[in-house]
Amino acid sequence: MNETLPNHILDAMRLTREGKLTEATALLQCALRGAGRPGIAAITPDGNAQTVSASPPRIFDVDPQTGEAMLLASAASAAGSSRFGSRSWSPGRHDRAGTAPLPETLRGFLGQFHGGGSSQPPRVLPDGAQFVTRSFSNHAGSRGYKLYIPSTYVGEAMPLLVMLHGCTQSPDDFAAGTRMNILAEKHGCFIAYPEQSQAANAQKCWNWFSPGDQQRGQGEPALIAGITQQTMRDHVVDHQRVYVAGLSAGGAAAVIMAMAYPDLYAAVGVHSGLACGAARDMPSAFAAMRQGATGSATLGDRRAVPTIVFHADKDSTVHPRNGDQVIAQSGGVGGLRSEMWRGHVPGGHAYSRTIHSDDTGRAVLEQWLVHGGGHAWSGGSHEGSYTDPRGPDASREMLRFFLQHSLGSPEA
Repeated sequence: MNETLPNHILDAMRLTREGKLTEATALLQCALRGAGRPGIAAITPDGNAQTVSASPPRIFDVDPQTGEAMLLASAASAAGSSRFGSRSWSPGRHDRAGTAPLPETLRGFLGQFHGGGSSQPPRVLPDGAQFVTRSFSNHAGSRGYKLYIPSTYVGEAMPLLVMLHGCTQSPDDFAAGTRMNILAEKHGCFIAYPEQSQAANAQKCWNWFSPGDQQRGQGEPALIAGITQQTMRDHVVDHQRVYVAGLSAGGAAAVIMAMAYPDLYAAVGVHSGLACGAARDMPSAFAAMRQGATGSATLGDRRAVPTIVFHADKDSTVHPRNGDQVIAQSGGVGGLRSEMWRGHVPGGHAYSRTIHSDDTGRAVLEQWLVHGGGHAWSGGSHEGSYTDPRGPDASREMLRFFLQHSLGSPEA
């Protein structure tokens, strides 16, 4: 590879080799418009993201419907600006007319340079760890999934976390971006990554907006629960410590799983997602994404599942009001003691963290609002798509929250 090429060209080549054409196109568009590129971030020993670029940080979001990169604001003006446009990722079929030319343009642009066709080497696993491909089938259909088995697994019961990717993502992409396998190795957890099929949704979104995929024992909830239960049968899993989390459409699906299977999941993590029942079709899905839902499902007599929510206040794809609605749906804060903490990632985003605790002092609801972030996994790695390394580490905080809860906890 020609190391004298501009950094944005080299980065675009890397993204293209990984199959991330939308992100590569967005990077080139930003560079050609002179918008710059997001600051490079490093992970400090305490796990925080820290910028190593001297240039002022800028906030980017990508419109997956068009592939356009959106420069939302500079860090200096982020607090006073807002951009909740009408363009959003489609929860249904891919708009081929609007997006097909972009990858062709990208390939034509990168074709001028050498080295664009090489492949990335496979990720090296710790000795004894496995990241295996599995599949599951039942009356609702079939789905593939990947399972991370840490090197420390020797037949003793371990927690299980089910991670639901966002639109256009894959298990490998989601695992790389969230770095959840690294944390699983440290804490001793299984991580299952169900994969949505393009046959079910052209953009690989979980169909959270479809009534047939919002109920226990039906559609995608039946498949995700089946993958969870198959993993529990195939390995020694601590049945009291099974959790589910997701990003965007996967976050919305995670809420559905917690509502439909409160007897299976001890806690749920929702990143940039929506409440269960926030939509019943594509028009209501777009409306909820733009401004929050006008209605949602209620708990009834079901157990309230402990919930941790991450959302960015400059998310132009899923309005941050949806994070508030997830908290409200998860039992609300009535009767709980609430505390708010404010912090700042060195060189990165400020954030607000609100903890709602029961009378035993245990946090049952936790809400993180990332100030200035876009539609991306906070504190994630650029090795995966839709990540923002400059935010607080959502993976670490979610796993911390999960491991405080079990189905045998007092609030259960």
